[in-house]
Amino acid sequence: MSLNKILIANRGEIACRVIKTARRMGILTVAVYSEADAGARHVRLADQAVYIGPPAAQQSYLLAEAIVAACKQTGAQAVHPGYGFLSENESFAQACAREGIVFIGPPVAAIRAMGSKSEAKKLLEAAGVPLTPGYHGDDQDPAFLNQQADRIGYPVLIKAAAGGGGKGMRAVFKSEEFLDALSSCKREALSSFGDQHVLIEKYLQRPRHIEFQIFGDMQGNVVHLFERDCSVQRRHQKVLEEAPAPGMTSERRAAMGRVAVAAARTVGYVGAGTVEFIVDSHGSFYFMEMNTRLQVEHPVTEMITGVDLVEWQLRVAAGESLPLAQEQLAIRGHALEARIYAEDPDKGFLPSTGTLVHLAAPEESLHVRIDSGVEQGDAITPHYDPMIAKLIVWDETRDKALARMLQALAQYRVVGVANNIDFLSRLVACPAFASADLDTGLIERERALLFPETGAQAPPAQAWLLAGLAELLRETAAAQRAAARREDTHSPWHSRDGWRLNSAARRTLLLRYHETEQSLAIAYGGDGRSGYTLTLDGHATHAAGQLGENGELRADLDGMRLTATVIASGLRRHVFLHGRAYIFNSIDPLYHAGEGGGLDGGLAAPMPGKIVAVLVSAGSHVDKGQPLLILEAMKMEHTINAPASGLVKSFRFAIGEQVGDGAELVEFEIDKT
Repeated sequence: MSLNKILIANRGEIACRVIKTARRMGILTVAVYSEADAGARHVRLADQAVYIGPPAAQQSYLLAEAIVAACKQTGAQAVHPGYGFLSENESFAQACAREGIVFIGPPVAAIRAMGSKSEAKKLLEAAGVPLTPGYHGDDQDPAFLNQQADRIGYPVLIKAAAGGGGKGMRAVFKSEEFLDALSSCKREALSSFGDQHVLIEKYLQRPRHIEFQIFGDMQGNVVHLFERDCSVQRRHQKVLEEAPAPGMTSERRAAMGRVAVAAARTVGYVGAGTVEFIVDSHGSFYFMEMNTRLQVEHPVTEMITGVDLVEWQLRVAAGESLPLAQEQLAIRGHALEARIYAEDPDKGFLPSTGTLVHLAAPEESLHVRIDSGVEQGDAITPHYDPMIAKLIVWDETRDKALARMLQALAQYRVVGVANNIDFLSRLVACPAFASADLDTGLIERERALLFPETGAQAPPAQAWLLAGLAELLRETAAAQRAAARREDTHSPWHSRDGWRLNSAARRTLLLRYHETEQSLAIAYGGDGRSGYTLTLDGHATHAAGQLGENGELRADLDGMRLTATVIASGLRRHVFLHGRAYIFNSIDPLYHAGEGGGLDGGLAAPMPGKIVAVLVSAGSHVDKGQPLLILEAMKMEHTINAPASGLVKSFRFAIGEQVGDGAELVEFEIDKT
């Protein structure tokens, strides 16, 4: 069979990746998009695009009938589900089959067998695959599940049976915490997967998360393409992935690979899939789940094997045999992937929304790869996962790959949304990660290093000076552009050289970094030199330079040549220097904020979302830090806590209501004593 046109039932970087691979193979592509994605990159890249509904995924990307209709409308022979959304949805695969549309994924029976974590464990336990101790049954009564957790012994892990990506998952350390965690898991699972069934497993201490990439074809051939270590996680979501797994012996790799292939053969697997294992400190491994789709972290496998897994998917879906046999596959070098997210690590990784005012990635090469679904000017919305890009690096050894990753992160520039690039740089440089002392608790264990106090991240004097210099150069450039539009282009009123009769011009710039405010005294020229004299903390520095349109600043500070990037966005000045990003606020000295405000009055929504739980009653007196309500945004739950001891006077919204960014959620009165 020949595939001439495929539809991609997804969005973001995976949709862009599939489109690029299909185009290279001479296959036409059809994108689908919601109202929020009308101008998205995957829509711009595809040969055709079909509108499928409003921004909410439940009304667009999760509507199987809309996807099938788009296939019929455009004549697409096959649908690539990407990952997430409908990629592991049995009923969607069945709907495609009924309409004669090729589902680029495993057979319906395999999705059914592996789609439920609990059912998959029952099946594979019978096949002799080692399992983590736990309860995988059908009885979902909360009291019964609590009893099972008590029997297994704490800590335990509650997991959505149909879940993935860390959603619908909670670690519980005490019996009295179980029911609240269970309730939260069920809500999140129902919202993300339409299924609130959960299972309970023993939560292993300091485990590693190692998964094997498997691939099968319609002729019954199954291979594995080695392992990925995905141990570095937060909230059970992967942050850094690498291949091969550090410290993996050839004997253990062979044993785990055999089990992974056996699991795939048990369900007659076809296409790309992942068999995930939890590995204890002694090296014993246990089956966790099988993902019947391509994984977000598949590029690291591609980098070490030289295989294009998306191309394999398209070839296998067309009925071809696997391009390579097991003995033809080999590992070359080491690869790392970092997920660049619009989120604020210092605020509990709270997702960030907004326009990408400035987006500059490191140059791609043999060693560096960027998979992204957005470009400069695009928006990160509250409706979907806030991923900006995947940054993948490769080199001959792990140490060299680590150096590549640090260099590439230092070259990334993102302005317009909060992001995790500085955090990722600290994580990659962290001694525990650098020495491969890995487990799923690494981020929390190394919290002091990864989340330094604001004072420990204070900008160097050079950053303050560069922010001031860039401001002056920007003003000069703006004045020159204005002069070019006037009749008298040589009018002295257009000049920003600070000329004064019989005196030197002086002024002051005020900048703030977090709570630290600095005044930068500026004197123009002097001693017959061009440029400026900038005085910071009593120390005078001669500064000159050129500022490019892309924010690149080539500066000379007292004879020291520096290259940095300085981007202005509103009142913020983003300074990228020596691999770090510093955000300054430009302060207008004539502006005086009003009195009052503070914490009294209300608690605002940190982002758009939906109220899913109210945890205290109006009129209750609460302690500082006590949970008040739960806001669901971007498929994750965010708990809103009391900022201080005080009285909850009222709630502005009821359960189920949507709230906007900055909406007042709670009328709150702080204790005066």
